[in-house]
Amino acid sequence: MKAKLYLSLSLLCTLLITTAWISCGQRQLALAALLTSTENYSASQTQDWQIQTVDDIYDDWVGRWTSLALDSLDRPRISYTYGWGSWPVFYSYLKYAQWTGSSWQFQVVADTGSVGWGTSLALDSNDSPHISYNYYYYRSPTDQLSFLRYAKWTGNNWQISTVSTYDSHLSLALDNGNIPHIAHNEYGKLSYSSWTGSEWQTQDVDFGGDGIGKENSLTLDRNGNPHISYWDETNGDLKYARWTGGVWQVQTVDWTGNVGRYTSLALDSNNNPHISYYDVTNGDLKYARWAGSIWQIQTVDAVGDVGQYTSLELDGNGNPHISYYDGTNGDLKYARWTGSSWEVNTVDSTGNVGQYTSLELDRNSNPHISYYDVTNRALKYARWGETTTPTPTPTSTPTATPSPTPTLGPMDKFIYLPTVLKNQ
Repeated sequence: MKAKLYLSLSLLCTLLITTAWISCGQRQLALAALLTSTENYSASQTQDWQIQTVDDIYDDWVGRWTSLALDSLDRPRISYTYGWGSWPVFYSYLKYAQWTGSSWQFQVVADTGSVGWGTSLALDSNDSPHISYNYYYYRSPTDQLSFLRYAKWTGNNWQISTVSTYDSHLSLALDNGNIPHIAHNEYGKLSYSSWTGSEWQTQDVDFGGDGIGKENSLTLDRNGNPHISYWDETNGDLKYARWTGGVWQVQTVDWTGNVGRYTSLALDSNNNPHISYYDVTNGDLKYARWAGSIWQIQTVDAVGDVGQYTSLELDGNGNPHISYYDGTNGDLKYARWTGSSWEVNTVDSTGNVGQYTSLELDRNSNPHISYYDVTNRALKYARWGETTTPTPTPTSTPTATPSPTPTLGPMDKFIYLPTVLKNQ
């Protein structure tokens, strides 16, 4: 708008100079001002991926099991794990990072034993973080402790409680009252726990072997009812469960080969489920959605071994966006449905990157992704947005000093300069 305004002013000045009754001295001054004026040019803006290394600790690893959420200002918050050592004797911390608008701030949430496996982050209506995670403590091959835990920020400190005496795959969601709900697998079953205000209440969702309920994803609908996607490792199936208000309804979504790893679930405006997941048999990224009476399934990306560590979000039009890992090339990839086809992009290909992805869309449906850099053992963050490159401001030409106005006779004081319009 600035450039257009300046052009309009320049045109206006030219018209005034060439059409009005002005003195020679005034005309000379006006022309000098017009020729020596400098306009401010607006900065050029382009859309591109902006990538940052968030946390990088020398000689240790940091950034596995990332979980990303955007606050009310669309600023990223990330929970993740920092660790060292090797199995079975190793140590890890649960960490939390938030972007202030100019820098990253960090906190250690829990640091006793080996903590932070499988972190899941959610922000409440006050932008306060809530995190579910696993705690593991190794004493000897016959003496090991494991727990599922939950931490919330009170404004002054982290308040931590134990949900289950079994570490597991997990997923956290908050309802409209900021009450936490957690899906998790334990002892060969998929379980669901919610906070009553005084204790954790747990329900069994699905049984059927040690592999039931792994790599699950939990979402709550508008009525606060839970929906869970998960992998049935025993049978190699993708499954989906929802609470009707009285019972759990369980469906097998895809059973073609070994499918259903790294599930991620989102609900559209009609509470219909959409699920991204990994096809182990074919090494493909797949996507399923409930069409009202049947599951519609698509292969999103089949180039190489792709589709691990998926994370799914829906934009305002209900179109799916998916971040995931390209195992063949060691790249972070991102796919979105345009309304007629899948558009696939490589976000980061510097080294081996893209494991443990977590995706969120901001209010403009721009994607933000946290992920693990395997090569540098670091936590990274990417966002799609405008890159502003200021255009250098042209150096102003020194203002010319007008020549003295000649002395004219009474009849020669003014001249008329007509504007001539030519037909093109």
